[in-house]
Amino acid sequence: MQTSADRQDRHQYPAHWEADVVLRDGGTARIRPITVDDADRLVSFYEQVSDESKYYRFFAPYPRLSAKDVHRFTHHDFVDRVGLAATVGGEFIATVRYDRIGADGMPASAPADEAEVAFLVQDAHQGRGVASALLEHIAAVARERGIRRFAAEVLPANNKMIKVFTDAGYTQKRSFEDGVVRLEFGLEPTDRSVAVQRAREQRAEGRSVRRLLAPGSVAVVGVGRAPGGVGRSILGNLRDAGYAGRLHAVNKAFPEDLKEVDGVPAYRSVRDIDGHVDLAVVAVPAELVPAVVAECGEHGVQGLVVLSAGYAESGPEGRERQRALVRAARAYGMRTIGPNAFGIINTAPDVRLNASLAPEMPRPGRIGLFAQSGAIGIALLSRLHRRGGGVTGVTGVSTFVSAGNRADVSGNDVLQYWYDDPETDVALMYLESIGNPRKFTRLARRTAAAKPLVVVQGTGTAPPGHTVRATRLPYATVSALLRQAGVIRVDTITELVDAGLLLARQPLPAGPRVAILGNSESLGVLTYDRCVAEGLRPARPVDLTTGATAEDFHRALAAALADDTNDAVVVTAIPAIGEASPGDAELAEALRSAAAAVPGKPVLVVHVELGGLAEALSAAASTAPRASDRDPATGTAPGTHTAPGTHTALGTHATPLTHTAPGTPGRAPVPPSREDARPGSRLSDAVSERPPGAVPNPPEGPRLIPAYPAAERAVRALSEAVGYARWRREAADPGKVPEYDDIDERAAARLIQGLLERGEGLTISAAETCELLGKYGIHVRRALPAPTPGAAAEAARALGYPVALKATAPHLRHRADLGGVRLDLADEEQLLRAYAELTELFGRPEELRPVVQSMAPRGVDTVVRAVIDPAAGAVLSFGLAGAASQLLGDMAHRLIPVTDREATSLVRSIRTAPLLFGWRGSTPVDTPALEELLLRVSRLVDDHPEVVAVTLEPVVVAPHGVSVLGATVRIAPPPVRDDLGPRTMPAY
Repeated sequence: MQTSADRQDRHQYPAHWEADVVLRDGGTARIRPITVDDADRLVSFYEQVSDESKYYRFFAPYPRLSAKDVHRFTHHDFVDRVGLAATVGGEFIATVRYDRIGADGMPASAPADEAEVAFLVQDAHQGRGVASALLEHIAAVARERGIRRFAAEVLPANNKMIKVFTDAGYTQKRSFEDGVVRLEFGLEPTDRSVAVQRAREQRAEGRSVRRLLAPGSVAVVGVGRAPGGVGRSILGNLRDAGYAGRLHAVNKAFPEDLKEVDGVPAYRSVRDIDGHVDLAVVAVPAELVPAVVAECGEHGVQGLVVLSAGYAESGPEGRERQRALVRAARAYGMRTIGPNAFGIINTAPDVRLNASLAPEMPRPGRIGLFAQSGAIGIALLSRLHRRGGGVTGVTGVSTFVSAGNRADVSGNDVLQYWYDDPETDVALMYLESIGNPRKFTRLARRTAAAKPLVVVQGTGTAPPGHTVRATRLPYATVSALLRQAGVIRVDTITELVDAGLLLARQPLPAGPRVAILGNSESLGVLTYDRCVAEGLRPARPVDLTTGATAEDFHRALAAALADDTNDAVVVTAIPAIGEASPGDAELAEALRSAAAAVPGKPVLVVHVELGGLAEALSAAASTAPRASDRDPATGTAPGTHTAPGTHTALGTHATPLTHTAPGTPGRAPVPPSREDARPGSRLSDAVSERPPGAVPNPPEGPRLIPAYPAAERAVRALSEAVGYARWRREAADPGKVPEYDDIDERAAARLIQGLLERGEGLTISAAETCELLGKYGIHVRRALPAPTPGAAAEAARALGYPVALKATAPHLRHRADLGGVRLDLADEEQLLRAYAELTELFGRPEELRPVVQSMAPRGVDTVVRAVIDPAAGAVLSFGLAGAASQLLGDMAHRLIPVTDREATSLVRSIRTAPLLFGWRGSTPVDTPALEELLLRVSRLVDDHPEVVAVTLEPVVVAPHGVSVLGATVRIAPPPVRDDLGPRTMPAY
């Protein structure tokens, strides 16, 4: 008889079951299989469990594990008996195991598909979501081993464990017998179980980022003894920002008698710090980082910001050093921003964290920023903080994260945080690479439904130091999928800031209708032309003439906003000449007061050489500092030390006039910086009557009017807002995936299974393709081979005239322009003549591979494709056949499964769509039939992930019906879907 050890030896250790997970409180744990080497860890773990928890586990007092128990719980065959442990710092904090059982409840082997499952969680870690994470992973393991159901027996008083099972979302059956609650549930993921899992993922990952951005105490490791250096700069930035928590300076080279550095308590090691440390900012050489990570982990630090360079960006050796860093940090339950990071910022008044290399704290506001590059991060902060170089005026930031090499914390994690962060209204992201496009798209769709998400996307080539999944999708396709998810995709940092400021300051437009008014006819016409180019519907510009007064602007803007035929207004302004011309502050107040009367429509200003107007329009409001954020004596943000007449690295302060919405108490703004308020300047004139020490409107106050120095920038930003608003309306009713009675899903599955038995991946034959597609109601017009003229004539007689003769050789396929296709052959004479012409032009029949096909009704030739990408998932694409798609790349894309509304929009998304709808007097084609074909292809690929590629080309869309003239299908074992498995962090 074989022992357990013998059986374990027979099965290789399943390393792919190892995973790092984020727990409910934002900490991390490692989940891995339990092995024979874990005996001491198991005993130590059990000793730290309370007697009550032991009683709930074994239904009786069980103070200690016997040697037999330890052997049983550490020896597994990884098939019928499996144990998993959650570890922190290498020690067990929870365990779970299953034992396969038969119908009689006794131990069994396959094909028995039921198992008993049981958990034990240390009391100190209960309530952290450890059991829920373990259940997800043990269920995935069980499915892999052919187990379809779990059974668990729980004491009625063990409410916590009962809740773990009942909240998981699986289909359950519950019974009560002999004083024990018995729960039985299937392990196949359900819509509810996936929704529960993703909701837990969002809360956990969001909290893990919140712990980094709102720490109660910070230690800066690597603070130099002399001024200068990265560590000393970080310490100064934290102190000058007015950080609200406890601050510590750490350097192992500090003299033992050194107690303070710049007024901050100094220590030689993190271990020497009294009390808890939430965040460690690491600024030491890369070779010293491992020791710092160990110190932090042993002291219970919750997270790291690693500024140190010398990691994956420096080559293979650095890449391995980066992997070791992440593994070490996660082993202690810590999350890491970086390495090679620029830092993080949180402007909330109760935090005031500037753990970054930015020398000055940005103003508090409602915009969240994420950048992978430190250089891009500082550029974004600068653009948003100063006037000039972009959209002018005062703008505030809620949080800023520069992730560097993005080894652990990524843009996905920050999106999880921003999703329910009440301090962030708009999210701006500069992504040099997207590590998990499938997950990012899912998170972006959910975030965009709640608040705008504006993204500059890299070209698809990952910078050094970024570990990303390979995707076969073109850059343009990924961009299209992001737009489908509600992402506002822009190309430059300037466009990122332009769009972000409009979305932060103004309401979304209800439609594309734009009113244009101003005191320059030329600037109005230029704005009109840009609106037309961006697909907006502008009205004829209203020219107020160069002599227009502030009252003229007010009256014209009020009329335009009151007009129900306008959805947005663009005001153009140039410097006016003459005594009656309005000053900047007067014009700004006129525009603001008019806009306040109709707060539901966006207003933008295009100004030329009117710096004072831009600042006056940007009076403090929803993206400016709160009253509580400013020093009552100076009117400046805490820790801000800008010398008179100087420019800081982040630009010049300028916070002019406010305007007040109806019924909102007005508040005067703070004084501008001394340079901007120099005697004789327009701005100083505009603010000279403000009371000193006044504060701006709170975030819930009126919106600002964004000002742009060029018409094309304002219109582009407005166009993005219009498109986003339209997406929001459509996302509220996404449609449904229709059911079709003639789809035979089971027959298709049997056919695919039989085909896969012939090989790992193959392009199936034409006959097999027609059979498979036919199971989903997709009928390919029959084509018969014609290796000889006689065979061609026989095929034509079988199909019936008229017919088409086609060369299907790869270099001639779908190339009607080369003459490899002859259409409308009415009889045998024409057919044989065409056959002779083809062979004379292109070569022997065996080279041409000619086929005969019955003629389809005339229409528009299109192409339908579906592909499963390992990184992005299944994608459905559509376009017109030929040059439109091949040369111009005019293809539209949607993620599978596609809903009926998405199929409708897919057909209309290509630039050449007018050809389908009667362009220039042509007959419109049957787009509903085309949409149904798209939905059927989507269903096929979604139902059968083994179908990894489908191409239908050409698909002729006639005035009545569609004809599929050519089709290819490729099948392979289905790619791994990690988005449907248990929650995991990226592997390192």
